[in-house]
Amino acid sequence: MDIRELEVFLTTAELLHFGRASQSCNLSPSALTRTIQRLEEELGELLFLRDNRTVQLSTAGEKFVVYARQALHDFQTLQSSLSGKQVFSGNLSLYASITAVYSLLPDLLETYRTKYPDVQLELRTGAAEKAVLQVETGEIDIAVAALPDRKRRGIEFLPIFTTPLIFIAGKSLAATLPKNRDDKLDLTQVPLVLPQVGLSRRRLDKWLKQQSISPKISTEVSGNEAIIPMVHLGCGVGIVPQLVLERSPFAHDVVILDDAPKLEPYVVGLCSSQRNLQKLPVKAFWQLAESRSA
Repeated sequence: MDIRELEVFLTTAELLHFGRASQSCNLSPSALTRTIQRLEEELGELLFLRDNRTVQLSTAGEKFVVYARQALHDFQTLQSSLSGKQVFSGNLSLYASITAVYSLLPDLLETYRTKYPDVQLELRTGAAEKAVLQVETGEIDIAVAALPDRKRRGIEFLPIFTTPLIFIAGKSLAATLPKNRDDKLDLTQVPLVLPQVGLSRRRLDKWLKQQSISPKISTEVSGNEAIIPMVHLGCGVGIVPQLVLERSPFAHDVVILDDAPKLEPYVVGLCSSQRNLQKLPVKAFWQLAESRSA
């Protein structure tokens, strides 16, 4: 296999459409198909699962994506070292929650695209609590993530901004919430809407344990963004980063509870592996973010 074949494979893996991939690679459909078949014959495994309607990566194909990206990076690094010039091309994959896409990434992406137009960007969205895992498994080059309580081996974090963790309730429920003897929100008596996993859940669980409180959990959801509509529907009191509330379409339908516990704030930034940061496109994006946050 050669570098051009790896580039063709990665384009096809990203688009999951042989017709569009052949156009993107300036190949005829038959030439692209032959390229994929040669790779499959060399590996002894199918890379794509195809029928008349869909194209999907096989298990072998998903593993080969990681290999191909690294091999392409190594080749570009070699080219750079031999020529004495930095080569800014290839791919940069990013993972972020919808809130981060709207708030943190627009200016960074616009500046990056202007400076490095030959780098192909791939943006995936999903729950914030899955961000670090995406980097650890090699699926993503850079993720927007909350700074964890403990350092992860081989993982680097770049803090960008801090946002408070706040408790919220629907307007009608907020007026009837019970108070304790200190005139604070009584979390032993209120239903809670919580993320299934993640930093805010761990911090609340730690606080509840310290106070010897057994919570009344009414709803668990995936992703901070999903908490706010559930709170709006009256399912209970929720906990979210304030930035998520500010970007939510339901922001005016809930209220912040000032008498709730004060938890450690959310520090949000970029996350990448030390290995990924050796790639020129990744390093350039990281340095751009560093210059913006300095």
